[in-house]
Amino acid sequence: MLNIIILRIRLRSNRSVLWAMLIMLGASLGVTEARAQVAMPNFWDPRVQLERPDLTGLRTIRFLVDDDFPPLHFSGPDGNPTGFSVELARAACERLAITCTIQVRRFDLLLSALDDRQGDVVAAAIPTTPSLRERFAVTNPYFKIPARFAVRRHRKQPSPRADTLAGKRVGVVGETAHEAFARAFVAKASFQAFPDLAAAETALKAGEIDYVFADALGLSLWLNGEDSEGCCEFSGGPYLESRFFGEGIGFVIRKDDETLRRAFDFALLQLWKEGKYAELYLRFFPISPF
Repeated sequence: MLNIIILRIRLRSNRSVLWAMLIMLGASLGVTEARAQVAMPNFWDPRVQLERPDLTGLRTIRFLVDDDFPPLHFSGPDGNPTGFSVELARAACERLAITCTIQVRRFDLLLSALDDRQGDVVAAAIPTTPSLRERFAVTNPYFKIPARFAVRRHRKQPSPRADTLAGKRVGVVGETAHEAFARAFVAKASFQAFPDLAAAETALKAGEIDYVFADALGLSLWLNGEDSEGCCEFSGGPYLESRFFGEGIGFVIRKDDETLRRAFDFALLQLWKEGKYAELYLRFFPISPF
């Protein structure tokens, strides 16, 4: 079995500004119009029933976040942390009627801070993997970052499948889960590895390759930004194979806080059923990676 290769792509500061502008644009749309334009994922089985654990006497819960990965967690215009993960954490606390605080840490220090009891829950884009589960408890996923193909709009490339991609020039970011997946399942394509996503996007725009297969979150921003000049669009997908792309993203909690894990699993399910999840998703994903 191929090992899962994790690559966390941080969006540059100019991309953070662009995403903030897109979020404001999405906010100006009506909810009905937004729902029609945005593909929304569902990670919950509606038949599942979870009980709210007894939280009597629970202390203030300290959430730890990073502020440099829009739209999941980033610094808002007022300097305070916001983003889909952050606002979902706040909504979960409100649903549970508990007091919570949000504290910012550097991304690479989040898990060590949790381990050192500097906080109680991490709400950040940390993929759920077997190694993470060995150290911490994790809620059911509330988000997954899919992989997708992108193509030039007017080249009339076929929908990507193992047979239609034979001999096609496919760009990937080298030494990532996306490259491993593509080489395993589309073996007859002609692959070109790039040092980063921006280089692959530039090659696609210039017509030097036929497809890019990469992180859909990063691709979605580029496709709808000025840099792409409207050249390209998604084709096929999304791809969510957990063996390559992980189980998704959940709230990370210490193993000795099992009651807290069950509480947030309950809250996330209720937020989905009650429509709050959809409200936040539409707010932070005017461009859906799905």
